[in-house]
Amino acid sequence: MTRKIPFEAIENFRDFGDYAAGDRRLKRGLLYRSANQAEATEADLEAMRALGLSVIVDLRRPNERERSPSRRWRDFAATVIENDLGHEEEDPWHTFIKASDLSPGAFTAYMVGYYRDAPFVDRHVDLYSRYFHALSETDGAVLIHCAAGKDRTGILAALTHHLAGVHEDDILADFLLTNDPHRFERRAPQFAAVIEEMTGRRPTQEAVITALGVEAHYLETAFAAIHQKHGSLDAYLQDVLGVDAARRDAIAHRILD
Repeated sequence: MTRKIPFEAIENFRDFGDYAAGDRRLKRGLLYRSANQAEATEADLEAMRALGLSVIVDLRRPNERERSPSRRWRDFAATVIENDLGHEEEDPWHTFIKASDLSPGAFTAYMVGYYRDAPFVDRHVDLYSRYFHALSETDGAVLIHCAAGKDRTGILAALTHHLAGVHEDDILADFLLTNDPHRFERRAPQFAAVIEEMTGRRPTQEAVITALGVEAHYLETAFAAIHQKHGSLDAYLQDVLGVDAARRDAIAHRILD
């Protein structure tokens, strides 16, 4: 299947269903992931409406939502899951950029540290928990997104796949679909210009591509940190995110054929 769904001004939009999950299969047209919708065109909004979205999970920080508010279609009635935790804190990405030498290695090191910590950040725990709760109880399709739809979104999609029984090879393959050369080509000049405006320095093309993409060891770092702290992904899902056996069964009933 073609997982990527073309939009005029929404990036990295794709269906992360329709994977084998043991002897069952994730449904198609129910689980979506994307970047933010701040620049969505009217045509994009109509296309989103047609997906039958009943829940949208916005994983962005409060300052990100304020800077780039989501556009909604006419008669929008979906439930939006978001929070304001960390509103008073400086964005760690901005802190990093200002102090960084902007080398590819610096971006990689930042992302490894980010993935190591991300599963345990209070804001993420709250949003991830509420997502799984909604997934167990809501009819209709669900969209999860952050700013670029790659890191916070990638971890949550991977946890969903694990819970459903998707093979680890497919989990990683889906995660790596973010590395779209066409998206890199479109986004690289804009990204470099933003960094130059913030710092007075322009990163190299290699550094920009490193920042825009994902690597397998990022997700592996997040999962390893979960294993180290909680023993297993299943224990994390239950003890931290509140996905107990009854909720797992309810989710499986909804998202698996």
